[in-house]
Amino acid sequence: MKNCFITACLLAIAMTFGTSFAQDEAQKPNYVYATYFVCSPDRESRADEIMNSSYKPHYDAAVENGDILGWSWLQHFVGGSWRRVLVIIAADMNLLLDASGALGEIISDQSPEAGRAFSEICASHEDYIWETEPGLGTAAVTDTRGAAGFSVYFRCDLNGEEKADRLVKDVIGPVYNRHVGAGQLTSWNWLKHNVGGEYRRLLIMSAADHKTVMKTRAAMLAEFQERKVARAMTEFNEICSSHDDYMWDILIQ
Repeated sequence: MKNCFITACLLAIAMTFGTSFAQDEAQKPNYVYATYFVCSPDRESRADEIMNSSYKPHYDAAVENGDILGWSWLQHFVGGSWRRVLVIIAADMNLLLDASGALGEIISDQSPEAGRAFSEICASHEDYIWETEPGLGTAAVTDTRGAAGFSVYFRCDLNGEEKADRLVKDVIGPVYNRHVGAGQLTSWNWLKHNVGGEYRRLLIMSAADHKTVMKTRAAMLAEFQERKVARAMTEFNEICSSHDDYMWDILIQ
């Protein structure tokens, strides 16, 4: 009986520390290195082939080795000039920079011809590093998403960004949470700018297909008209006063 009691106590302690550790881990941000490519539309499929045959094995190996948490390759469906996106995710900034630099060198050394061909097709790009906001989103940004993605890139007043984050957490985010499930969104996340160009905040959503994304988005926009949410949206739009929308096909994740 005494041994059972001791075992139970040890188990309770282990569960307490385990839960605490899991909560601590959940509160840590992830870092997302996104490279947005401008490509020749009539040759994009060749760029996808190069990514799949020459680059993918190296990125997969980096995940298996624990150098990065995940990666994905996105294809333009609707939006502006960006045609492809390479996304690399790591647990902290140092790991992200180390991995991206090492992967670039490995690919350059082992697949130089593929690299040159890819650069000819996707001749320019913009780099951003995004940081996740713990508690803002349905799950870890590394979790599997739906095959169809919708991204909203916000331009915001730097002095009001923290308030915008609070509005998303307290009022706007719960609307997104209510629309996650079967026949609705698969996931959503809120990311903040760390390094890069003019966009300061990023909302990403995913679903099984684009029609589902748009149907769910329409339902959420209707909820945004409700009094409490409408007030928050007015405040939010004063801070983040313009944005660009993109829809993506998630080819590899």
